[in-house]
Order: sequence, then C-alpha cells, then structure tokens
Amino acid sequence: MTEKAILVVEDEPHLRDIVELALRFHGFRVSGVATGEQALAEVERSQPDLIVLDVMLPGIDGFEVCRRLADRHIPVIFLTARDTTADTVHGLTLGGDDYVTKPFSVEALVARVRAVLRRTERASGGGVLRVADLELDESRWEVRRGGKPVELSPTEFRLLAFLMAHPDRVLTKRQLLEHVWGYGGQSQVVETYISYLRRKLDPLGEPLIHTQRGVGYAIRHP
Repeated sequence: MTEKAILVVEDEPHLRDIVELALRFHGFRVSGVATGEQALAEVERSQPDLIVLDVMLPGIDGFEVCRRLADRHIPVIFLTARDTTADTVHGLTLGGDDYVTKPFSVEALVARVRAVLRRTERASGGGVLRVADLELDESRWEVRRGGKPVELSPTEFRLLAFLMAHPDRVLTKRQLLEHVWGYGGQSQVVETYISYLRRKLDPLGEPLIHTQRGVGYAIRHP
C-alpha cells in the first residue's frame, strides 16, 4: 500500500497542502492540482492509483472529471461541502468509490483511501467467476455474457464480482454496502446499481439477479 500514487484535486491551496502532507506522511506518493482540466492532464501523465477529487472545482467540476475518467478504472474519493443524499448518490453512480463531506478529519480520509485501495485490489486479484453464461475476469476487468462483452463501471464491476463470488446466496444491502462501498449507509445506492446491472445484463439472456424483498439480492442460475 505504501507505494501507491494518489492525485489530490482541490482548489483550496491550504486544504490541498494538508491532505497531501497527511498522505505523504502515511507513505503514499502524492501529486496535487487545483482544477478539473489539470486533473485530466495529470491522469494522462502519471496514471495515479487513486484520486481524491473535490466536487466544486473551477471550470470542469469533480463530477464531470469522474465521468470523463470512467473507462480508466481509477478509484475516486469525492470531497465536498454539499452533504445531501442526492449529491452522494450522484457521485457514487458516476463511478465514485467514496464520498467525504467537508470539514473532515485527515486521518479519517487516509483510512478511507486505504480501504478503497484494498477493495480495488481484491476486485482485481485475479480469477474468473462464472454464473450460467455470465463470465467475469477479475484480472482483466472484463465481463462477458453469452460471449458478448459487457461494459461496466468500476463500481458496477465490484458489485457484480461480489454477487458472483456468492452465487445463490441472498446478500443484504448492508453486506453489499460494506463490501463494495466500504460503509453502512445510503441503501438506495445499492438499488440504483442493481438496476444498472440489470439493464446491461438482462437484454442478453434470462434475468440472473433476483430481489429478496426486504432483505437484499442474489445472483442465481436460471
């Protein structure tokens, strides 16, 4: 974990310096920029392992930066002063991995960075999962159904991988939140992502993801 590269995108110089200093103290390689445009350029240059991304940026905001980087599979932790459920859900559904509201403890942020990196490493740890005609290659970040490729966001991929690692088992929303997102709240985020997966998988064959009303979800052979 100590050699991971973190990009901090924050337009407040004082806060950016504090976050960078804390991450360096804990052994990460850190670079920092102030705008969304600079963030996109820095990703092209350095390919960071994780981005700490402020939402309210001049020019291109953090949500748009995340949207443009969706195909890079780089974990994102949003920083924002807006503490609303709608913003949280929007950020996570764009592919963000966590959401930290200002003001925050830098130690708590470092802990979340480590947690997101651990989840990302587990999700790309290798191996192929199969349920019926659905195949997920963890090392290549590839999903196919009936031989046809299925494009998923990083969060969709991790959610599907966790479901496929426990076929025929009903997983509660709390379990999914803890294992995929790393925290225990905002159950509507799970519902939203399940609907995204169904939209991408169901047109290719019989439904595989099933709802256990009042409990959670399971992936089952048809």
